[in-house]
Amino acid sequence: MSGTSGDGVDASLINSNGIDHFEVIEDKYFEYDSSIYNAIHSLKKKIYFLDDLKKFSKEIRDIERKITLFHAKIIKDFDFSNNENELVGFHGQTIYHNSKEKVSTQLGDGKLLNQLTKKKIIFNFRQKDLLNGGEGAPLTPLFHQLIISQQKINSPICILNIGGIANITLIKKPVGITEIYSKDIGPGNCLIDEWVRNNCDQKYDAEGALASSGNINEIILEQAQELYLNRKNKAKLSFDINDFDISFSRGLSLEDGAATLTKFTADIIIEAISLILKKEILVKNILICGGGRKNKVLLKTISKFFGSNLNIKLIDEYGLNGDFIESQAFAFLAIRSYKKLPISFPNTTNCKSPTLGGELIEN
Repeated sequence: MSGTSGDGVDASLINSNGIDHFEVIEDKYFEYDSSIYNAIHSLKKKIYFLDDLKKFSKEIRDIERKITLFHAKIIKDFDFSNNENELVGFHGQTIYHNSKEKVSTQLGDGKLLNQLTKKKIIFNFRQKDLLNGGEGAPLTPLFHQLIISQQKINSPICILNIGGIANITLIKKPVGITEIYSKDIGPGNCLIDEWVRNNCDQKYDAEGALASSGNINEIILEQAQELYLNRKNKAKLSFDINDFDISFSRGLSLEDGAATLTKFTADIIIEAISLILKKEILVKNILICGGGRKNKVLLKTISKFFGSNLNIKLIDEYGLNGDFIESQAFAFLAIRSYKKLPISFPNTTNCKSPTLGGELIEN
């Protein structure tokens, strides 16, 4: 799984039946070298519209090949023990996602990866959901429910994933497809990360250190919130990082910009959680995963708002690694795809009916 931060690949080796059991064998992180990292973020700044995919097609192909070669090395790094049941779930690097246009484009050549590794490859996870009327995201809720069931965590409960985009899964009961609901919320780390990348030599605000030393600009924050509300009224259910921008924070110092963007992001997450709590009053617990859980200022702002009304914990407290939930999820979804089991549902992505997952390429 190469997330919206575009800094590297989270890779997980799991054993699962794709239904009601999974076992994590190994998790590893592989950081992109500077050339790939810079190329990804340079390209992302150019891809705002569907036509841009054609306009920059040569650049896209060049980067896609580099990313695919990078993934091939990762796969060879894992010891599959020549198991005949080995299967690779290859999500790739999202560069464009627009559910209204029914397009979700990830950098990653599944056919080339199959040729390089001689493994069965599942890729292009989102397209079938989009063609069936869904949002193409989020796809992890079914795995979130399995986590709750297998770890025997009490429900109802919410799992909040703070990646580049934040999404939330409500799990009413540990089993049953109709007992889960999910949606994209809005920006997670993406605005803060972009601000930091553009204004210093860091890739992100480690532990919220920059935000903690800055001051929130209340006037700019209020203007940003007003702009966001106007945009939200256009009823978008899934997001790409290019759906948001940091132009409203122009002119602020590095620290003040980080503080203001962190508060802006926290307020959007708080609003989404509050809406769920109004409808599901029995929910008292939230588990947080994803890189954003390490931003102490972001988490403190969210926790402070809810106080004793909500028990907010890191998913790591249950013996899980919050950095690798998504990579484990796509390994699980690859297995379901291979077995022709649906990976998305009307209550998770708004698709018309339970929908199968990715494409299979095998020798």
